[in-house]
Amino acid sequence: MNKTITLLGSTGSIGTQSLDVCRMHGYRVFGLAANSSVEKLLEQIREFHPRYVAVVDPAACQKLEASLAGQPDAPRLLQGADGLRELAAMEGPDVVLNAVVGIAGLDASLAAIESGHDLALANKESLVTGGHLVTDAVRAHGVHLLPVDSEHSAIFQCLQDAHSAKTLEKILLTASGGPFFGMTAGELRTKTKADALRHPNWNMGAKITIDSATLMNKGLELIEAAWLFGLPEDKIQIVVQRESIIHSAVQFADHSIIAQLGVPDMRIPIQYALTWPERLPSPVPELDFTALTKLSIAQADEETFRCLAACKKAIRKGGLAPCAANGANEAAVAHFLRDEIGFLDIGRLVEGVVDSDAFGGDYTLADVHECDRMARAYVEAHI
Repeated sequence: MNKTITLLGSTGSIGTQSLDVCRMHGYRVFGLAANSSVEKLLEQIREFHPRYVAVVDPAACQKLEASLAGQPDAPRLLQGADGLRELAAMEGPDVVLNAVVGIAGLDASLAAIESGHDLALANKESLVTGGHLVTDAVRAHGVHLLPVDSEHSAIFQCLQDAHSAKTLEKILLTASGGPFFGMTAGELRTKTKADALRHPNWNMGAKITIDSATLMNKGLELIEAAWLFGLPEDKIQIVVQRESIIHSAVQFADHSIIAQLGVPDMRIPIQYALTWPERLPSPVPELDFTALTKLSIAQADEETFRCLAACKKAIRKGGLAPCAANGANEAAVAHFLRDEIGFLDIGRLVEGVVDSDAFGGDYTLADVHECDRMARAYVEAHI
């Protein structure tokens, strides 16, 4: 199965694991994109020889351009956010994998879809902030939207029996619970950045790891699941699965439940998005059932973890409310990572912005970006 891939966000955690899959199966890399990690991007260019690279950060662009100067086989360099969108839209790849972090990935997702590319989506914010824009574009252009998040990939895999999928009744969306599972608000008040970055099961970037600690990540995934699979929020149940072995499950009309299990390694869902509908040997070790001592299930605590409650409020409000929640969270997490606010302030700010407006109605891409700006301004005014 020879495929050609464009990878957006190639130097991050999902990006580097995606290249593990490309390396194993000999996939050709058409384009790579990064924000600012020049040294890692140079290593990837030397190994995978893409025709194009895009770099968003201006200083990093200059540095990469100087490093590539005079090389006869150097890729063409595309610069800034416009360069990211241009790369996403280029003819050449069989699939575009979007692993950009944050709302910055939305425009690139739309560019890929509108250019007729199948989109492997690891950028959950594309659906959280612009859900109807993305899904309308997918329908209009007749492309496939292939989930990469481990939970959404699990649900997608469980629904591959098209006949049973018609009777989907409920989604069981699993969460690890993060490093602070079972703690009270009083205990969370003193938690630091170093505490929040100690995820028990997954190796992820800083922003997503903080989102896991606050359960914001699960709130965003609930919104994403509603758009991907067409179920309302009250048909998506979040359960804590501490070992991260059950990646999610679906319940059908007869109350049968089918789950997808595997070791906690993102290369499984990444590979399935790239090989779908086929399955190929994986770089991931198999799950040894004889070594499992328990598979625990618990309820998610949205009373303590207010980010999750805020995301549920946001999707019930509809319109741009999820976009506002995401923008406030991105801004608040940035402040937390700079030790400028406390851990519980993240949930306070996200919930505050969701409560600040009705947010209803239809919207355009320009409205999405204005709502994001407003949400970030709310955070600056309320920290």
